[in-house]
Amino acid sequence: MTRYDVVIVGGGVAGLSAGTFTARADLDTLVVNDGVSILYRNAILENFPGFPAGIDSRLFCLMLEEQAERAGCARLDATVSDVRHAEDGDGFSVETDDETIDADRIIAASWSDSDYLDGLGLDFEQSGSKQFVSVDDTGRTGVDGLYAAGRLADKYHQAIVSAGHGSQVGLTVVHDADPDFYHDWVAPEGYFTNRDREVPVGCEEISEDERQRRARRAHDRLRKYVEEWEDETPVPHPSFVEEME
Repeated sequence: MTRYDVVIVGGGVAGLSAGTFTARADLDTLVVNDGVSILYRNAILENFPGFPAGIDSRLFCLMLEEQAERAGCARLDATVSDVRHAEDGDGFSVETDDETIDADRIIAASWSDSDYLDGLGLDFEQSGSKQFVSVDDTGRTGVDGLYAAGRLADKYHQAIVSAGHGSQVGLTVVHDADPDFYHDWVAPEGYFTNRDREVPVGCEEISEDERQRRARRAHDRLRKYVEEWEDETPVPHPSFVEEME
């Protein structure tokens, strides 16, 4: 049976943002995802900071997926049917279509159907046909080791909010798992050491040559994405298709 430090249920903006931070902190992270993010169904993403002319929603999702993978996230295409406390009391067991996965911590980031959480005794808030998980300001639920991110935690349904909250929850998990972890920063050479300070855990100092190398790599990768991107018509939500038929 496979065990991870963190299992994230949901590979949308919130889940992948959380996973990017947990994986970069060297926590073995698995993102379990069923289907595509709701962002795939949007026409174009025009309100995400840093893209003044907007960005194709599906291209944004693909870049976010690659970023999480580069950070070290493993990914599994599967449906999570149940999350429960492990029988030995150590962490959680995650039931998918084909296998059971053990995890020290869970981030729930799949909000459209949260039935997989029903056996954990969580506090839910009902709003129409949807239910949301009650969390504190950092994404912790009332169950130790279980967190909720993004729309499931009743955050606004915008990509930038999901990304921000997912990142916050990811960092919360990092701090809970490793209280000595500082931040995820890449600083210029001498930022800490020239002030007679040790480089904190989770940070690194890089030389100007290395900074330029990484900047060129980032620019080249973005350029290739844009050059190779083949636009596709957004896939509508199944309920919309049913209404049109």
